[in-house]
Amino acid sequence: MSSLKLLGKKSFGPLFITQFLGAFNDNLFKNAMVVAVALNSISVFGYPPEQTVALAGGVFILPFFLFSSFAGQLSDKFEKNKVLQVTKFFEILIMLFSAYALIINDFEMLMITLFFMGLQSSFFGPAKFSILPELLDDTELVSGNAFIEAGTFLSILLGTIAGGVLINLQYGREILAALLVAISLLGFVSSLKIISTKASEPELIIDWNIFTTTWQNLKFAKQNQTVFLSILGISWFWFLGAIVLSVIPILCKNIFQSDEGLITLFLTVFSVGIGIGSILCEKLSYKRLELGLVPLGSFGMTLFTLILYLKIKNYTNGPDSVWNFAQSYDGIVILTGFLGLAITGGFFIVPLQTLIQQRADKSTLSRVISASNIMSSLFMVGASIFLFLFLKYNFSLAYLFLTLAFFNGLAAIYVYTLLPEFMLRFCAWALARIIYRIKVTGDQAFISESKGLILVCNHVSFVDWLIISAAIRRPVSFVMTHEFFKGYFLKKFLTQAKVIPIAPAKENIEIYNQAFDLIKDKLKSGGVVCIFPEGKITHDGEMNEFKPGLLKILETTPVSVVPVSISGMWGSFFSRKDKILKHKRPRKLWSKIKVKIGNPVSPVNLNLEELKNTVLQLRESK
Repeated sequence: MSSLKLLGKKSFGPLFITQFLGAFNDNLFKNAMVVAVALNSISVFGYPPEQTVALAGGVFILPFFLFSSFAGQLSDKFEKNKVLQVTKFFEILIMLFSAYALIINDFEMLMITLFFMGLQSSFFGPAKFSILPELLDDTELVSGNAFIEAGTFLSILLGTIAGGVLINLQYGREILAALLVAISLLGFVSSLKIISTKASEPELIIDWNIFTTTWQNLKFAKQNQTVFLSILGISWFWFLGAIVLSVIPILCKNIFQSDEGLITLFLTVFSVGIGIGSILCEKLSYKRLELGLVPLGSFGMTLFTLILYLKIKNYTNGPDSVWNFAQSYDGIVILTGFLGLAITGGFFIVPLQTLIQQRADKSTLSRVISASNIMSSLFMVGASIFLFLFLKYNFSLAYLFLTLAFFNGLAAIYVYTLLPEFMLRFCAWALARIIYRIKVTGDQAFISESKGLILVCNHVSFVDWLIISAAIRRPVSFVMTHEFFKGYFLKKFLTQAKVIPIAPAKENIEIYNQAFDLIKDKLKSGGVVCIFPEGKITHDGEMNEFKPGLLKILETTPVSVVPVSISGMWGSFFSRKDKILKHKRPRKLWSKIKVKIGNPVSPVNLNLEELKNTVLQLRESK
């Protein structure tokens, strides 16, 4: 099925439409209000316009921090589709209140309405993301998240354009009021079409204590370090994104000295960029969770934020029309910087959201997502406070981007140090998609199950383990000779990648025994271990005999064995076709590498010769 067909499926289409209309309404209202405040110099609650813009973001996000813990409990206790429908009904009531505030032109009341819009969204979010794994299978989940993210930012774009245009028309507030109510009604109708699901934990007793429930949800999230660090990554993305989106009107007015047309152009570029990044992420992931795109996204965000700092710092043109800005050299570079920042942001956010949905405990998924919303809201409130103070003390907007670039790079280095799986996946992805083209065949349904198993593969090159990492959907621990662990940097990298060193028993009995203990622990905990039973890389392209180490593993841990073959790597730079290093030269780059996955083999009475023949047949098959 092509990715676009997913939008037409009954399991996804109604949810996408409901989410899209809700996000459109939020941004139609919020961005219209922000544009009106920024361009018409309106003060709210005594705050000047620039500080009001920063305050509005915090008012909308505050309910996520206060009420997400309750929202997560409700989404786990009740059917998620019912939770979505109830929240959409309350959106109608809130939009009626906002319509009244717009008609009487009361901006203090509009600010209060903004809080209630955030309240409604805080209950919608956990149900929206936790229902996705119930509506879609693993091969559709990345696509589903990509469309949700792309749709969200497309709705930001359309809502911003509509809000910016309507708020300045003669009867714009009246039209805006009617549109907000109409969209909320359509959203409620579409929510009624969402497929019914079963409650994850119907016996759950709701705890209404905000402090204990928030802490409990965070504890659920911290049960898996990878999930928790992904939550922190998502929270940082929204911190950065909230600042960028909030500062665009101020940047256009004070630095570029232009009007709402340029604001709309920047928001268009940023929103389209997120959409492009999300869809590209889905394409580059090949219908699987690809964590290798996360480092690409984070370092890309740092690079483009630095470019924006350099160009904004030295910007001297203006006042400028939208057209003159868009065709000037500085304008093109700045717009490209915003586009690149958004695209790499899509690379960053989609895999992290998918990871949480796949790896968190399904019975507490809504509460884990609510913990993510709590953290994100905390970061976004922090972003609002940070921007508020930044503007209050008149720091340069250019240095705002420099600060973001610095902390983004620092956060990336910190997270990837704690969680090297992301960098390992990036290396595997780059090898598989940039240096070579990997084609994977065979059914991975068995591998995708959360139980221990062993992969056995022929050994063709020094990077076979990265090839396998790129091909298999689950994290894999590899068994390698301890000789690779002698260099400091390679040892550090392999250790962080959870590679298990092994040595012949007669050479080092301690390493030998330790390797089998680690393999046993990994398999018993439901992990996947890959071994190369030949024990060495082929010197002539032919397969060597399988050594009996596999049988020793199966004696203590009888798990299923999955045969895998690699073809196309013999003769590459990473193979041993040329034994002398000076003869080595890059060859067969961008060539097609085939990874074939066979059917699982029972550990009972497993025969090594038959297993070798199975791998050989896989390698030779078309």
